Amino acid sequence: MKKKKRKPSKWKLAAEALSGPAPDMGVTPREEVWKKNKATLWYYRPAEKKYKVPVFLVFSLINQPVILDLGPGMSLIESLTNGGWEVYLLDFGVPGYEDGHINVDDLVVDYLQKGVQRALRHSGAKEITLYGFCLGGTLTAMYAAIAEEPIKNIILSTTPIDFSHSEFDQWEQSFKEGKANFDDVLDVLQVLPGFAVQFGIRLITSPIYYSPYLSLLNKADNPAYVQKWLRFNEWVNSTLPVPGAVMKQLMNDIGKENKLVNGTLMIREKRADLKNITANLLGVAGKDDKLVPDSMSSKITELVSSGDKTFRFLDNGHSAMISNGELPDFLAEWLPSRS
Repeated sequence: MKKKKRKPSKWKLAAEALSGPAPDMGVTPREEVWKKNKATLWYYRPAEKKYKVPVFLVFSLINQPVILDLGPGMSLIESLTNGGWEVYLLDFGVPGYEDGHINVDDLVVDYLQKGVQRALRHSGAKEITLYGFCLGGTLTAMYAAIAEEPIKNIILSTTPIDFSHSEFDQWEQSFKEGKANFDDVLDVLQVLPGFAVQFGIRLITSPIYYSPYLSLLNKADNPAYVQKWLRFNEWVNSTLPVPGAVMKQLMNDIGKENKLVNGTLMIREKRADLKNITANLLGVAGKDDKLVPDSMSSKITELVSSGDKTFRFLDNGHSAMISNGELPDFLAEWLPSRS
């Protein structure tokens, strides 16, 4: 009688997963329609176009946007194109030392606004939906406050807007009292390295970073879970550098003086007052988000002039953009009727 083949232990399976090659990511077909410096505007063609209003994605500055297209069956972009939307993604790229002078005004006007103009021309659409994530949502709100382009909808996912009460309270107090100032350091570095950005994030969210590996070990015998975990882990560890001028402006104008909320932020001599926003608005926050708690994001509905505005609290953390093959409920319920 043959002995049953013994299943490999979870320890072995987890070790094999971690030592194996990086999984394929960002596989949804796309084409480049515009480029500026390190940034690229990508176009994703719908399987069958059903909606007139395309979706323009603006991801955070500190991570690769591949989280929006992790792989087949786990891609927000794939879900949108399968649902009938034309999708554009503004990928800011990886800044180098030579990009240290680029500031928030440049990103909003020369990259985001120009990218939206290019997408509108490319699609032939009369209106557009902006979908911003984390700091990409902050930039989206700034742009929408000065935009002349026809923005029909704005979706802001886990977006920091109000810094009056944040996870950086002690830092903010030090800034306000003049005890902390990193401008000189950033002037020397020109770009804040990715490892420094990641360290700062983990200091807030996970000072002792081991629970994700326990999750992998616990479900190492589930191939589908392992594949998703590997992709997500690859993305988490791809933190990007940030131009020094951008970081200085975010720390001083947004973090220290809260100008976006106060209506005093100026972008190329235009006042970026959130009251100027009249587009349909959907805000999304994770109840367990340690990086951008809802107190930093939910005030947006009080600040805009939109007649149609909604804020949703989801039972998850900061990564509310991950898809399981279908549009998340909050999008499926809100976006089609407004497209």
